[in-house]
Amino acid sequence: MQGYVVHEKLTSQLALELSAPAFQTILEHLSSIQATLVFGLIEACHGKLHNTAVVVRQGELLGCYRKTKLLPGEGVFEAGNEYPIFDVSNVKFGINICYDMNFSECARAVAEQGAQLLICPSNNMMRYDTAERWKNKHNISRSQRAVESGLYILSAGVTGERDGRISYGPTALINPRGEVVAQVPLLQEGMIIQEIMA
Repeated sequence: MQGYVVHEKLTSQLALELSAPAFQTILEHLSSIQATLVFGLIEACHGKLHNTAVVVRQGELLGCYRKTKLLPGEGVFEAGNEYPIFDVSNVKFGINICYDMNFSECARAVAEQGAQLLICPSNNMMRYDTAERWKNKHNISRSQRAVESGLYILSAGVTGERDGRISYGPTALINPRGEVVAQVPLLQEGMIIQEIMA
């Protein structure tokens, strides 16, 4: 929500406490939206900063997930250590954030709690040469996680160019057989709507 910021001073200034009035105001603005929302933010909690995804339904905070696997450049954040499960409209789901998807134990921790779906918000903004090498690999690694865990995997990735970097996405849904069943075209903004078999 505040962008992906890993500079200690600026990250601290942008961070939100989930119990603070500022975040409660955000929840109030989201109260008319019927869909369940999962979105990322920089969270401040007890003097520590987290790369966090929150789950919100009709303006109510259902809970949050804190990224457990941090990249070397993410030293400003404290890693999370829990994999909460959410049950909304009879769909049980968990969350992994971006780099978490490179580790089978992160998806497995969600699957072992009886979830059917794993949601993966991502920011794959990379230098051009790196992004070009990786643009078709994200779905490959996520497909491996889907097959290993037996979960549907829904990824939502940023896209576009900024400051000499580019992100192709992808925003995609992968079934438990590792097949991409729906995807927004690379480098395009968009949304997918797909029914899953729970």
